Amino acid sequence: MKALRILWQFARPHTIIGTVISISTLYAMACHGDELQHIPLLLMAILCGIACNIYIVGINQIEDVALDRINKPFLPMASGALSLRNANIIVYSSMAIALLLAALLSPYLVLIVGVSMGIGWAYSRPPLYLRKHHLPAAISIALVRGVMVNVGGFSIFNRLINGSYALSTDVQILTLFIVAFTVVIAWFKDLPDMKGDSAFHIRSLAILYSPRFTVLAGNILVSVAYLCSIWYYGSAWKGNAAIENGVLFYGHLLLLSAFIANTVLSRKTEQAELRRYYKRFWLFFFAEYLLYLPLNLS
Repeated sequence: MKALRILWQFARPHTIIGTVISISTLYAMACHGDELQHIPLLLMAILCGIACNIYIVGINQIEDVALDRINKPFLPMASGALSLRNANIIVYSSMAIALLLAALLSPYLVLIVGVSMGIGWAYSRPPLYLRKHHLPAAISIALVRGVMVNVGGFSIFNRLINGSYALSTDVQILTLFIVAFTVVIAWFKDLPDMKGDSAFHIRSLAILYSPRFTVLAGNILVSVAYLCSIWYYGSAWKGNAAIENGVLFYGHLLLLSAFIANTVLSRKTEQAELRRYYKRFWLFFFAEYLLYLPLNLS
């Protein structure tokens, strides 16, 4: 049980949950109500996604163990609960599992997984170490979480299930929203880590400007993403009174209201509160996918 707990902490649970929810939602959007027909495909895709996720977050922890002793001393490597040798075994086993499962599903998925892991490697390791500056760091996370997962994942599901690579309008809207959201995730994740980032000369947005500027810019970008979704589904609902358009219109309106309330009511002046604020931010990431999921279930 202790080993499983360490593995779970090493895998960064919130990212695993996000991976499972996003893959499940994209699968449902491709199935058009026939989810039970392709359950083995879904399970293999989820396992592949989890393995790829563990590789990416694991590489980051291996490279940043000294930094994490300042910013995140509770992580397994930073706390000494997980050795470098065992971390490498986990990371490279996960890489092999992800590539093997991808190869069993589609050669295009091998490309998507390979590119995603390549970006993850470049994000965390020299000589590129893209996370050292906020712009390439944000682009890296947006490419993997926004483009590779949504465009790539849905395209693979749609090809295997329906014989087409076409993206539905809902997937296009969802992708644009998640791209914007993941850029802000890249900004906000550095808010509680300024002490260590400053010591290691990492040029995060919060350090280059200020935490207040980062929170303001992030909230504006996410609010614009919500407003664009509200406008689109509101217009679609007027032109086509399908219940799905109404649910997505009111759903985004409700989530925007909750998002604003969370920002206004949060005290973002202490490191512990900034960490809690960032964790709550992920709830809105989950909620965006969960808004689409029930509409696509049989």
